Amino acid sequence: MTDKLSSGILERWFAAYTFACQEKRVAQHLSTHCIEYFLPVHRKISRWKNGLRMLIERPLFPSYVFVKIDCKDRVRVLELPGVHSIVGVGPHPIPLPYEEIEALRHGMHLLNAEPHPLLKSGGKVLIRRGPLKGMIGIVVRQKNSTRVILTLDLIMKSISVEVDSQDLEVVCHDPGPVGYIPCLVSSRENAGP
Repeated sequence: MTDKLSSGILERWFAAYTFACQEKRVAQHLSTHCIEYFLPVHRKISRWKNGLRMLIERPLFPSYVFVKIDCKDRVRVLELPGVHSIVGVGPHPIPLPYEEIEALRHGMHLLNAEPHPLLKSGGKVLIRRGPLKGMIGIVVRQKNSTRVILTLDLIMKSISVEVDSQDLEVVCHDPGPVGYIPCLVSSRENAGP
């Protein structure tokens, strides 16, 4: 397991659910209280009616800020202004997959990420190389680039990232009653004659 022990305390990533448009305010409070957090943003040029263009940063996962805490320290987060709850079942928060959040943290600056509606069906792919290596997503083509939709199931949010199609392998599944059995098919093998 790749969770790190810090001073004997097991810290994991959790999703703090915020009130609407409070993500940046919550991030400031977390910083002030020395709580490690991750607030991924995407940049978009917005054009106003008067023709002025402005670069705007918006949260990649609206209403969520990721916090790295020991589960028993969740009250420190819940007491902050703007925080509604920590995602979980009842009073028990559920940690996010550590590797997925770390991959996003270390790879976001290399990607042209933007929010995307949650998708449940489509062709699944495994990212074989790059900062998001090992993550599974759904392929979408947009203009001349290949984009992959990555979903954090626990919070039911998705993002779209640009990925080189050479770095992808198709993941197929058997729709039988037992569930799915993953298998990998190289994108080079799928290429036609």
